[in-house]
Amino acid sequence: MYGIKNCDTIKKARKWLEDAGVDYQFHDYKKDGLSAELLDGWIRELGYEALLNKRGTTWRKLPDDIKDNIDEQSARAVMLDNPSIIKRPLLDTGSAKVLGFSVTEYTELKF
Repeated sequence: MYGIKNCDTIKKARKWLEDAGVDYQFHDYKKDGLSAELLDGWIRELGYEALLNKRGTTWRKLPDDIKDNIDEQSARAVMLDNPSIIKRPLLDTGSAKVLGFSVTEYTELKF
């Protein structure tokens, strides 16, 4: 699981995994960083639009000219500079990557 430790959605997802007895590793962007290679793989698989959280405060704090002209290249740069703008959590099961937290979706996953 990738995200930020103090995020409420991360806390809910982690609790769900722990209550379900699922072993997992947590990668905190703020503490552990984010490599360009990892992000590039996510962009290829999920698309930059899905990864970019446009509802959070990090997005709202961006200058309007960046928000108005966002494309894959600029989104990649913004996500590398501000990993907290990536939708959370990003759960990688090895066979699937899931953005966000939904009890229904997590219940359907095969761990």
